[in-house]
Order: sequence, then C-alpha cells, then structure tokens
Amino acid sequence: MIRFILNRLLLLIPLLLVVSVLVFLLLRLGENDPAMSYLRLSRIPPSEQALAEVREQLGLNRPLVVQYFDWLGRALRMDFGLSYVTGAPVLDRLLYYLPNTLYLAGVSMLITLGLGLPLGVWSALRKDRWPDHFSRGLAFIGVSTPSFWLGFMLVFLFSIKLGWLPPLGMGSPLHVIMPAFSLSLMSLCINTRLIRTSMLEQMNARSVLYARIRGVLEKWVIGRHVLRNSLIPVVTAIGMHMGELLGGAVVVENVFAWPGVGRYAVSAIYNRDFPVMQCFLLMMTALFVVSNLLVDVLCAWLDPRLRYGKGAEL
Repeated sequence: MIRFILNRLLLLIPLLLVVSVLVFLLLRLGENDPAMSYLRLSRIPPSEQALAEVREQLGLNRPLVVQYFDWLGRALRMDFGLSYVTGAPVLDRLLYYLPNTLYLAGVSMLITLGLGLPLGVWSALRKDRWPDHFSRGLAFIGVSTPSFWLGFMLVFLFSIKLGWLPPLGMGSPLHVIMPAFSLSLMSLCINTRLIRTSMLEQMNARSVLYARIRGVLEKWVIGRHVLRNSLIPVVTAIGMHMGELLGGAVVVENVFAWPGVGRYAVSAIYNRDFPVMQCFLLMMTALFVVSNLLVDVLCAWLDPRLRYGKGAEL
C-alpha cells in the first residue's frame, strides 16, 4: 500500500509542472498585457515610459523562458507575487477565502452522497417501476439544469416569494442551503445514475446468484454483496465530483455573493489581475489532483486488486 501511494505521489510532480507551464503560457500569450493591466489598476497613465518601467519592475522585459522559471522558483517557495489591485500577497488572500469555498463544496458533497446514494439504491431495487422512472427523470432534469439558473430560481422562490432563506452572503447555516443545493444538483444526479447502473450490474453477478441459492436473506444479499461492490465506482467518481464542485463554485459563489475563492477569482479575471489568476488556477488544479489521489488510495484500500497485479499498473 505504501508503494502504491508513493507511485501516485511521484506522478503528481510532472502533472503539476505541465499544468504550471500551461497556466503561465495561457496568461502570458493572451491579448492582454500584464504591464498595461498593472498601470490601469494603479490609475497611472499608460505612457511608453511608464510601460517600460513597469515591465522592468515586473520582469516582463526578459525572455519568456526566464520569466517562467523565475515565477516557478518563487512559486516553489510559496511566493506567488502581489495582487495588482490590493498590493497584498496573492497566496494570503486566496488562503483567506479558501475555507469558505471548501465549506460550500463539503456541504455540497454531503448533499450529493446523502441524496444520491438512497435515490440510486431505490431506483435499482424498483427497476422499471414508478420510483425508477421518477429518479431517472429527476436525474435527466438535474443534469440539464445550469447551476446559475437554478440559483436564481431558488432565490426567487425561497427568498423573495416565501422569505424562508437568506438570499445572499454567508453567516448562519441557512445561508449555505441554496448555494450548496445549486452546486450539488448535477453531481447528485450523476451519482444517482451511477449507483443505479452499478447495482443492476452487481445483481446479475454469480456471487449474488450463489448467495441466493444458499438461502441468504435478501437484505444481506443486497447489503453485503450488491451494495458493497457497487460502491467502488461511486468512490471513484467522488474525485470527479470534487473537481466539479470546486469548478462550479466559481459561478455559484457569484450568484449568491458567497465570499469564497471563486468570487475572488472572478473579480481578478475582470480586473486582469494576473498574479491572482495564476495562483488560483494552480491551486484549483492541485486540489483536484490531490482529491483524486485520495480517492485512488481509498479505492485501493477497498479493492486490493487495484494495487496488486493488473490493477496496480493502470
């Protein structure tokens, strides 16, 4: 198991390096000039002399390769520069907002698992009956519903019309209900379909047939043989769901004025605040990769075939 974890950790290094190169190039090779953005945000007239001085100050007059390795060296020391808007260290501001985003994503994940698993099991056990049709229809509608549109509809219904929930901001536990549900709906529906399909496959497995022939009670057959083996794909999908939730938080946080990393990043994109954008993209990638690593380790713990033999080579 330790060897399996070490191999996965070693794979993270080249992956994050490739991502860092892509992030750096996407921002540097775009139409927007970082020096011009810096002057605009500093309210300095963009004369030729001012542009030259800013490029010298920010190191933008050096070759692109030199700029990248200079930025990478500072990033390895956890120094991502200063924000063009506030002048504060970028990493400090992102870490200030990150707990709020993780809180929102964590509640969304609880909703995804807490509702998706029962709905998927209910649908599989009532195949081709009304509960199955209901959950499949709900999953189709949920996957097709944009999170920002759902957020506006929830605010209109539960805040404006009914007055049950606060519409914006972060404070009491009531503030997180609508943002978390808006963020989790798509993942919840995908999870419901996944557990239904997985359970239907396991119901036709030979081990289940033999258990029933031996006279094992149906509740034990479903719990110990069908449901337990059906959870492996669900656990695997958790890593993808976490990436979806972190990415979707960028939109949902702006709809509900949630003070998280996503809202801060959108403000940085609007202001062309390049240091914040670079750090945000790299941080989200690292969180996504780490969450998938944890899922790989959990799957390997649940199913030893993934760390021995062919499964370990995938």
